[in-house]
Amino acid sequence: MELALEYAQSAAAMDEVPVGALLVDSSTNILAGAGNNCIAANDPTGHAEIHTLRLAAEKVGNYRLPGTTMYVTLEPCAMCATAMIQARVERIIFGASDPRAGALQSVYQIGSDGRLNHSFSITGGVCAGECARVLKDFFRKRR
Repeated sequence: MELALEYAQSAAAMDEVPVGALLVDSSTNILAGAGNNCIAANDPTGHAEIHTLRLAAEKVGNYRLPGTTMYVTLEPCAMCATAMIQARVERIIFGASDPRAGALQSVYQIGSDGRLNHSFSITGGVCAGECARVLKDFFRKRR
């Protein structure tokens, strides 16, 4: 999660919403990591998780990423959760909950409700205080 936080802080330095993500394989080798880049890329899908999945898929040469774990500083939205379903990510570990748009536990239960053709294990609240603080500091400065 510490490395995901570094990606989040890098995103904040570029005036992007500070969310960072990291994907590791079953041996905990880092496949890819990224921060949000929606503004810089003019891309509404430029969330850290999506960017990380794209980089990892390119690296391994396959759009399926079984046996992987995604670390992300903020509970993923519905778009990102669904992308992780499509990629067959095995586990998601997130920091801060997102009571407005969180799609794993807070608002929706994508990936654990049994409705889709793939599910993943979910662990939330890892370094939650630090992850939330990065977001709060970013938005406080913008006001």
